[in-house]
Amino acid sequence: MRVSSIETPCVKICVIHPTAGICEGCGRTLAEIGGWLTLSADDRRRVMATLPARLSQLSSLS
Repeated sequence: MRVSSIETPCVKICVIHPTAGICEGCGRTLAEIGGWLTLSADDRRRVMATLPARLSQLSSLS
């Protein structure tokens, strides 16, 4: 049996921004990171589509 790989935006920089509450590496919230494996592929893609904007906003906070 072959296990399919799950898309992930993780870049192995797992640091939560103290005020924004999102990962500085991928832009996900802790809830999204914790529930990633239970999301459908469509839900994961929907979250991933928002990550560039989140990371852009995060860079303006620093």
